[in-house]
Amino acid sequence: MVGKNRFGGNWPVGWSSNPWTLLYRKNKNTVTFIAHIAAWICFFTLPYLVFFPRLRDFSMSNHQLASIICNNVFLVVFYYLNTLVLIPRFLAKEKWFFYVLSIIACLFFFLYIPKEIAKLIAEPEGYNPLNREFIRNPNYTGKPHYQGMGIRGSRRPVADPYNTVLFLLIFTVGTCISVIQRWLRTEQTRKETENEKLNTELSFLKSQINPHFFFNTLNNIYSLAVVRSEKTAPAIMKLSAIMRYILTETQRDFVPLSNEVDFINNFIDLQKVRLTEKVILHFSTEGSVDNLLVAPLLFIPFVENAFKYGVSTKESSSINIEIKTKGNAIYFTAVNYIVPTENNLMDNTGIGINNVKRRLELMYPGKHSLITSQKDNYYIVQLEIET
Repeated sequence: MVGKNRFGGNWPVGWSSNPWTLLYRKNKNTVTFIAHIAAWICFFTLPYLVFFPRLRDFSMSNHQLASIICNNVFLVVFYYLNTLVLIPRFLAKEKWFFYVLSIIACLFFFLYIPKEIAKLIAEPEGYNPLNREFIRNPNYTGKPHYQGMGIRGSRRPVADPYNTVLFLLIFTVGTCISVIQRWLRTEQTRKETENEKLNTELSFLKSQINPHFFFNTLNNIYSLAVVRSEKTAPAIMKLSAIMRYILTETQRDFVPLSNEVDFINNFIDLQKVRLTEKVILHFSTEGSVDNLLVAPLLFIPFVENAFKYGVSTKESSSINIEIKTKGNAIYFTAVNYIVPTENNLMDNTGIGINNVKRRLELMYPGKHSLITSQKDNYYIVQLEIET
């Protein structure tokens, strides 16, 4: 599946002709990496940029700096562990118990392990590593700065509310982003699969239209050849022009309406070789047919049906075909006299007509109206298309 670019070449499906989009796709990994780095920098520095102007005597001990670095490193590791491992292996496969258990384990690890690692990197002020207790200043009557973090005889360490909120924030953001990305990829895959299916179905419908059309046309030329008519050679030339149109134009999804009108004219000229004076034929166009596009071979099954059921060699009959345009709308009308047959009914279940109905549903969903009716022994087709 390809699309046309402005230079006449082809873009792969889903690609835009915007050069910035093409550049992004070419360097997608680099752009993604830079975006992640920028996001982490903003996430970790924004709190300090917001509150630093209010702290004129701002200072930070080595242990505090080590604690911040350890916490931040763990948050980064947890984010990618969650999005690249836990979500694909557990959440995406609906293994809820293992996923929740993994998140709880990561939370407890984050609340306690980075603190111990920070102590190994830089000891807290007033901390005695031999007996694992803090030395209190006898002149300081306030609450110890590190109370609850290992003082002998004190209560056990408790979770830091700030770090807990930070962990939950990273967890929520990472999970939401991953779930949304997976949903978008699923939707994109579904749409691409659906487009492939539609294109395959359209190609199949076109392949059905062409043999059906040629079968009837070759029968007409064969009839001319049997009686050695002088119209045989011109009829073959007309058929050659029609074949050339089908081979070139039907490869495209849409063609100029003027080309389709010329094709119908050639078809009618080819049909005239077998008509008698008893058949009254009228084909006309109204409005501009140069600026509108239409799906190829969309009208010809109705035209062919009109000749198939509206021509008689024994009694008078008539065929009236009209194409009008108004703005972006195309109006097609075909009226033919119903020649009495054994069942005296039009074949509404023919291959050609059913294919047109299906193509209209695929290519003009909600933008077309097709009405077929019978009145006073005339069969009427009224088709309206919004392009």
